[in-house]
Order: sequence, then C-alpha cells, then structure tokens
Amino acid sequence: MTADPHQLAADQADRHAVTLESILAVLRSRRLDDRAARTMATDLAAGALVDLRTASDEFRDSLVEPVVGAFARLRNDLRPLVRHGDLDVQFVEPPATGRALPGEVAHAARAIVRSAVLAFVDHGETNRVRIQWDCDGLNLLIDIRDDGRGELTAHDDSLRPIAERVAALGGELGVSSTPGWGSDLAIRLPLDPPALPESLDSVALSAREREVLRLVASGARNRAIAGELAISENTVKFHVSNLLRKAGAASRSELVALATH
Repeated sequence: MTADPHQLAADQADRHAVTLESILAVLRSRRLDDRAARTMATDLAAGALVDLRTASDEFRDSLVEPVVGAFARLRNDLRPLVRHGDLDVQFVEPPATGRALPGEVAHAARAIVRSAVLAFVDHGETNRVRIQWDCDGLNLLIDIRDDGRGELTAHDDSLRPIAERVAALGGELGVSSTPGWGSDLAIRLPLDPPALPESLDSVALSAREREVLRLVASGARNRAIAGELAISENTVKFHVSNLLRKAGAASRSELVALATH
C-alpha cells in the first residue's frame, strides 16, 4: 500500500513537536546542571535526526521514479564534478519507455554511479567516463566505463561499498579492466524484490550474523550494535547487507519480520 504523504507529514510534525518540547524541558530543568542539560539535549536531537532520516528513507523507498527522471537526477548530482573538474562525462540516456524504478533502486543506482565515478577518479589518469542506463523490463542495467589505467578489480577496496550495495539489492556486479585502456563496471539491479522465505530458520548464518540479527530484531541501530559487539559500524553495515542478501529482504523491517516469524 502506498503511504499517504499527508498522514506521513502530520505524523512527522507530531514527532518534531514532541522532540522540541522534550529538548526545551531538559534545557529549562532546574534539576540538571548546564553540562548534563546540554548532553541530554544533544542525545535527544541526535536520536530525532536518526529517526527523521529513517522515516525519509522509508518514504523514499515507497515511491517510484520514471527511469528517465531518475537518470536526470543522476546527471544533476554529477554536475558539480563535471563543471568544476577536468572530467568529461558522457551520459547515454535510458529508453523513455523503460519501466519506472522503485525508489530504493533509483536511489541506490545514483549512489552506485557516484561512488564508481569517484573510484575511477581516485585511481588517477581518468579523463573520460561513459555512463549508460538501460532496462530489460526486469532489471536496471548500468554500465560505467572510463579511460584510466585499467587496474580496477572486483576486489578493489574502492569498489567494496558498491559491491555491498549491489548485493543487498540482489543484483550483480561485473568488473573488467584492460591495462592502459580503462575499466568497465557492469551492474544489474532487479526491479522486483526476490521472493521472501517464510522464515530465516532455513538460511545459513554465521554466529556473528546471528548476533547482529538478534540486535537488529531488538530495534538497535548500527552504532548501538557496534558498541554491543565491540566491532566497527562499517563491519555492522557489512553484516546487515549480508543478512539482507541471504534473507532476500529489501529492508531492515522485512529482515526483522523474518527474524521474528
């Protein structure tokens, strides 16, 4: 069911009001000294900001974007890099009749392309990048090619965030490079979520993944999970991405539903 934007806006306004009232109550409290009041107010504001970003992500993911419009937003995102740098970027437009993209796929696709372009630039000697999107009815097909040194591999650290994001969406990433001629990234992102298993009982998980899953199911965010397990937030994100991929879940809420089934 598509979310009602008016109801979402009203709910968000209510949450903002509660947060502001809570912060004011803390700052006006005579039982707290200045340092304690600032600390508590900061914690309240930080928590509210996390909730806002989560709500924004969930609302964005519930929408769809025409593929041409999503590609236009990508061009706009990369405009500063093109305008203020020496990089020549060629955009190959997707077909206007291509299937609309789920919000999560459109958002991820733009982030993936931006990360890939920066990875090409960081490797040096890249003057031109060609970005092409296409749709086959079931998948968004992304091809990103540069004219750099041609040394990128699928195991390159700069491509790890891309690989994790593609895997979380059930997609595929291919990397081919020719020394002296450049590198090419071929990415396939499914437009439909994979069929969900009835539960996670039949899914093979490592001991660490089960610990992360238990904390995710409890409602803990990545920072809290990292503190509980004495690991970095990046490691938590890696485990969550693997859990999403193994479960075939498109979001943390679906993962929690499977974990508590």
